[in-house]
Order: sequence, then C-alpha cells, then structure tokens
Amino acid sequence: MDDASQSRPLRPGDEPGAVPPADVPTLLVKIFGKDRPGITAGLFDTLAAYTVDVIDIEQVVTRGRIVLCALVTAPARGAEGDLRATVHGWAESMKLQAEIISGRGDNRPRGEGRSHVTVLGQPLTAESTAAIAALITGAGGNIDRIFRLAKYPVTAVEFAVSGAEPAVLRSALAPQAAARGVDVAVVPAGLQRRAQRLVVMDVDSTVIQDEVIELFAAHAGCEDEVAEVTAAAMRGELDFEQSLHARVALLKGLDVSVVDKVRAEVRLTPGARTLIRTLKRLGYQVGVVSGGFTQVTDDLKERLGLDFAAANTLEVADGRLTGRVTGPIVDRAGKARLLREFAAQAGVPLSQTVAVGDGANDLDMLNAAGLGVAFNAKPLVRQAADTAVNVPFLDTVLYLLGITREEVEAADALDGVPTGA
Repeated sequence: MDDASQSRPLRPGDEPGAVPPADVPTLLVKIFGKDRPGITAGLFDTLAAYTVDVIDIEQVVTRGRIVLCALVTAPARGAEGDLRATVHGWAESMKLQAEIISGRGDNRPRGEGRSHVTVLGQPLTAESTAAIAALITGAGGNIDRIFRLAKYPVTAVEFAVSGAEPAVLRSALAPQAAARGVDVAVVPAGLQRRAQRLVVMDVDSTVIQDEVIELFAAHAGCEDEVAEVTAAAMRGELDFEQSLHARVALLKGLDVSVVDKVRAEVRLTPGARTLIRTLKRLGYQVGVVSGGFTQVTDDLKERLGLDFAAANTLEVADGRLTGRVTGPIVDRAGKARLLREFAAQAGVPLSQTVAVGDGANDLDMLNAAGLGVAFNAKPLVRQAADTAVNVPFLDTVLYLLGITREEVEAADALDGVPTGA
C-alpha cells in the first residue's frame, strides 16, 4: 500500500457501513458563473484525479447563472495545493469563478424540529421575504434550504427549516403573514408529508366559487335574505342546522327544473380541475363534503372524477321543491364524520388525510385531518386551521404537498392537457 493510500481519510465503501468520521478533513468547492452544459461533469472530472469522495452536492441555476457546491474529502497529504490550483485553472478556462474552503467533517447537523415553510405571494416582495426569514430566526429556526415551487400565478417558495418545532414556527409566522401580504403555511417535515393519500374538500366557496343555496334562492327571489343567513352561519354566529332549515324553507315551491339551471350556473374555483387531476395522477383519492345539496355534488362527482361526495338532499314532491331536506344533515360534525368514513373506505389513516375548507362548519373536519387547510377562509377558521391559503387558486394546495408548478405542467403536457384547463 503506498503512502497516499495510507494517509487518505476513511471513505465510504472501505468497509461495510463505513462513513467519514466527523472530524475528517474536507474541502468545500464552490463554482459560480454563467451556466452551460458540462460544468458539473467537468468539475468532478477535475476532482477525480485526486481520488476524493463526494460527501454533499448542491446546485442551483437562476436566470442562467450557476452556483455549484461540492463537499469532498481532502486529497492525499501534500496534494491539496495542487488540487486548488487545478480547480482554479479549470474554472478560469470555463470563464467561471471558484472558491475552496478547508474544514472538517460533514455539514453541521440540522437541529431538531424540521418543517417545510411554504410562502405564497402576489407578488412576493423582498420586504416580506426579509420579514419571514427574520421571524424564522427569531423562533429559533435555521433556514437550511430555499426552493421555488412556482413562479405564477403566484410566487411560491419553500423554506426547509430546522431547529424549531412546527407549532412554534406557525405561531410566530401566522400573525405576521397577512400584514405582510403573503400566505405562510408550516408543514412538519418527514415521510408523513408524502404519505397523505386522501384529500377531502368543502364545496361552496372552495371547490366552486358560489354558494349553491344562493343560486337556488336567486330563482326563488329571496337571494339577499338567504345570503345574509348563509354569511352568519359561515362566521359561526348561527347554528348551521337551524340556518339550513330556515334557508331551504324559502325555496318551497320551486320547480325541479331549477336544478339543471343551477348546475349550469356553478363556477369552478380557478385551479380546481388542476388540483384534482394532479392528485389523481399521484394515486390520491379525492372527495367532497358539503352543507349544500346532492343535486349539485353528485354532478360534480361525475364531472371531476371524484371518489367520494356527500351533501344534504333537497326533498322533491310532484316536481317541486318542498322546502325541506331529507336524511341526516351534513353539518360541522357531519363533515368530520364523513371524512372518517371516506378514510375508512379508502383504507387511509386519518393522519394521511388532507381537508380543505373555508367556513366554521368545516372546522371539525379540518382539525380531524392530518393536515387542515383553510382556503380563503373566515378569520375564525384561519386561526384554528393548521395552515391557511388566501389566494384565489385552489391548486396552490399542491405546493403544501411539495409539488411544483413545473411538475404539474410537465404531466399535463405529457397527457395533452391544454394549459389552464
């Protein structure tokens, strides 16, 4: 065995399970400049001549500028100077800049408590980004990595944070987010985030832009009266079941043909189709629960390819609405019950479910799910939910699951789905 092999640090593969000791000499090699094909291969081809091992790599390309960082074991004794000169020479030949820093060991360990902090802005300003970063630091967190999830229709970035528990981060960030004009969602890191396999959503003002009972009320000439009661119920000021019966009574006598008219008037929330289509591609099961009516949710289930749908049912007799509903009422407790039923039918534990809603009658469902998302919700709901999104695009929920806009568009293009469909 020659001197070089005797002096080099222990490397992975020298013996089963071997890893570099924490104090092994290392070099952090940083390359930056104009991106072009072959830079990554060229750097490691240059390093290969010195028989070093790769411990970590990070590479980012922004507007055609590359930053490539490689953490490698130090070369054989006496060869570091030559390695530095060779790397700098290669970088200059590529019209790049190089920086090499000596040290020991791997990157410092990440602290306990790891989270994904997703920040959404329209736009995302430097001021709001600075504020969010400062709040993370103030809560004891360290930003380990930042990654862009989407550049339109909102800017979405994800901070990988360690050193602070998710609940602490959420408490620190949530009050400031609205004041800064951004949405901030904190989700615990780990395998659990990737394992959520059932998404259940509210319908009115979530999957669709409308309140269905108000659409019916417009045909009955009592829209303003119904809208006032609906708003009070969604704020939690009225008992939902009582308000439902009071509003439905005003529809008495409407011809059943109004159902088809209301179905035609329903407007999907921007991003709803994209969200559902993407979730289905990933193997998720998707359902809706509504304090509205099966006369609409059954149609949505068929149109959107949903796995589950549940709502109240308007009673019809002699071709007219009777002003009553039939069967169990889907209220606040009913939505949580249906989430559990859907999860059981899907074979998915509650910890692997996501619930999305906007009103007070969604709170039990949001709290029962593994991840509860308040979507353009009332203040009471935003404060109680795990996380809140306040932009008018339902597919932003995908970003909370770590799915990027580029991944969605690539899948759509592969399937021939038109942009924006």
